[in-house]
Amino acid sequence: MRPIKAFIITILSITIFSCGNSGTQKTKLSIETGAKNNVVKLGETVNLSIKNPKGLEISSVNYKLNGVPIEDTFLLDDERLGIQTITATVKYDDTSQDISTKLTILNNQTPKVYSYKIINTYPHDITSYTQGLEFHNGELYESTGQYGESKLRKVDYKTGEVLQNVDLENQYFGEGLTIFNDHIYQLTWQEGLGFVYDVNTLDKTSSFTYGKSKEGWGICNDGTHIYKTDGTENIWFLNPETLVEEGKLQAYREKGKVKGLNELEWVNGKIYANRYQFNGVAIINPNNGAVEAVIDFSPLKKLVTQHDGLDVLNGIAYNPETKTLFVTGKRWDKLFEVEIIEK
Repeated sequence: MRPIKAFIITILSITIFSCGNSGTQKTKLSIETGAKNNVVKLGETVNLSIKNPKGLEISSVNYKLNGVPIEDTFLLDDERLGIQTITATVKYDDTSQDISTKLTILNNQTPKVYSYKIINTYPHDITSYTQGLEFHNGELYESTGQYGESKLRKVDYKTGEVLQNVDLENQYFGEGLTIFNDHIYQLTWQEGLGFVYDVNTLDKTSSFTYGKSKEGWGICNDGTHIYKTDGTENIWFLNPETLVEEGKLQAYREKGKVKGLNELEWVNGKIYANRYQFNGVAIINPNNGAVEAVIDFSPLKKLVTQHDGLDVLNGIAYNPETKTLFVTGKRWDKLFEVEIIEK
């Protein structure tokens, strides 16, 4: 090919590409929220407008927050916290253009700090790398982790006796569990797979895969919905029939996101989330993701046998019969029954 011909073809290609993308480049429309760094708190008013540097004759603008229509001025009342998406459909010169921006919504209250009182102390298998706990019909079910050591168990919590046990295959690292409609749902960590068991026999009946969450950490249910964590600030909604992810909450407080959400438990309309490496529990509003309170359980670690394999608190279970919370940790030799005290 001659150099001049090649040059002409290259120029034509660049011109065609530029024309095909010129609409967005020429308009330079954007959404302004009136908030510094697009960060706001519940209770504040957001004032939306369109930045229009080219002076286009805009005929209409339709805004949406996460796909739901909103006005250009709206009060943040009970919206979900975290990073949310505002979109705008802008019409001008017989043309329609969609643009978007991100808005970070924080809680407007500082989390309360709750304390606790130890009611009872029970024996716990010191070799168990506890990942999940849950009561069902008065008996305690436990999921443990580590490759080659992961298990699913039914335990007599008062004596520590193992009533039933299922060993996971060595390639799986067990994580949280929950019991829903007479089935046990147990997560694995990085294998992208969860297992389903019959609650009476502990026979494995099926399995399910993860979606965007990728990893499995904690799981709980409220009798209707299933919630799952992946070690970030996200709490994913799983369809109770298909176990497909259908959305998420983001755990936030007034200062920002709360990461490291691990083992979950549903307690009286709230999500209790163990925070990995913090020896504490965050109490989360399941409607908007607000961290409403925290419980510092770090003193409990000093009350168990100290040894080289001892690790952090992990494992929370609410017993509806006693109306108390049970907590333990990774390779702890004690299970604590506690009463939460709201200050």
